[in-house]
Amino acid sequence: MHHDYKTQMTCSQMISFDLNGNVVSNISFLGGCNGNLKAISKLVDGWTVEKIESYLLGNLCGPRPTSCADQLAKAVRQAYNEEQKGA
Repeated sequence: MHHDYKTQMTCSQMISFDLNGNVVSNISFLGGCNGNLKAISKLVDGWTVEKIESYLLGNLCGPRPTSCADQLAKAVRQAYNEEQKGA
């Protein structure tokens, strides 16, 4: 299923991705550090929600309490939990 997540407190404004069970693919960011976010999207494509969380959750950007990577981890967990509730 396709998901769009509105980010908070980051330069990127939106994260779009597909979720098939707990596997995440087709990740794209709107805004933010284009090259870095394209690289992250490619690196984690096909990873599970749990693996993305284990690597990216809690990563910070400068003095901010979050980052685009952290927001991705939060986005995929939220989407997974929502899908599980609907199942």
